[in-house]
Amino acid sequence: MEKSKVYFTDFRVRDGEPLPLKLKRLMRAAGVEQIDMDGKFAAIKMHFGELGNISYLRPNYAKAVADLVKEAGGVPFLTDCNTLYPGSRKNAIEHLYCAWENGFTPMTVGCPVIIADGLKGMDDVAVPVEGGLHVKEAKIGRAIMDADIFISLTHFKGHEMTGFGGTIKNIGMGCGSRAGKKEQHSTGKPAIDQELCRGCKRCMRECANQGLVFDETKRKMQIDSDHCVGCGRCVGACNFDAISFANDMATKELNERMAEYAKAVVDGRPNFHVSLIVDVSPYCDCHGENDAPILPNVGMLASFDPIALDQACADLCQQQEPLPNSVLGENMRRADFCDHHDHFENTTVDAEYKTCLAHGERIGLGSRTYELVTL
Repeated sequence: MEKSKVYFTDFRVRDGEPLPLKLKRLMRAAGVEQIDMDGKFAAIKMHFGELGNISYLRPNYAKAVADLVKEAGGVPFLTDCNTLYPGSRKNAIEHLYCAWENGFTPMTVGCPVIIADGLKGMDDVAVPVEGGLHVKEAKIGRAIMDADIFISLTHFKGHEMTGFGGTIKNIGMGCGSRAGKKEQHSTGKPAIDQELCRGCKRCMRECANQGLVFDETKRKMQIDSDHCVGCGRCVGACNFDAISFANDMATKELNERMAEYAKAVVDGRPNFHVSLIVDVSPYCDCHGENDAPILPNVGMLASFDPIALDQACADLCQQQEPLPNSVLGENMRRADFCDHHDHFENTTVDAEYKTCLAHGERIGLGSRTYELVTL
């Protein structure tokens, strides 16, 4: 079986070539122009960064990808789905304000920004998962599935649960609607914070299973556990962050569900993937802050194979020397340090990523065996 090709270039600037142009050259070398984009809608999936976090990818890179799509006759848009947790991206209004404040506007990136799962994160499509072990139908943001072409643009960094946040996480978790994120994170049922509940009954309109009961005396909403099916639509309906799920999914199953969601997104249409190993923060860009990078900047990678791309990024990161002024460096200096021979596991000992790549390969999402082509 032929190895998947992953194309790589570093962040060195030679002959005065700006990095966004270098990214476009990398994508062309990796074969992105093999995709017929003429007159096609192209969803460029990325993370706009939580407010307060400044380690997310600069808008300049997003513009380079959008410009390349337009040069090929395509119609690009940047996109992401709303978050399940409270924050500055939990509905489309706040999400757009966050994206704009972090520099992602039509003027700066050269294309529209569309929140794929709608105003409250409930505009999704049930997409079959071929070969899915845990998920038979993934709940994906509608605008992402409406696109003809799918391109992922990923900031490769650490993650406190999944070891690293790479291409599979950007696609699988990132493209899930709020209900989709809940399905990946938790198998339980929601809880209602009685202090935050306003008694507005907005959530009841979204419940199709009589899983909510209103206490007329307290003027507060309650969960009826006998009828609640844990779908998560009430979470998206609440404007006051009163309803939430615990993130209680075991890491292994979370990783496998994430890979299955990613497969639902890319199956059956042209897709291409870019990942930048830069500002390798120890935790997700969903945090409202970012700690010092744990590793040096490495480079930019592109491939048609998302599994091979994540594997190549992980391998390149393992070749780097940890930065001393970081959580990884601090961990390694501790007297009780136990070396797991993996920078991401040494950063967060309970995190793990190998099951995600293995399961993704098993269900046909891609291959962990690759050839690295260096420009």
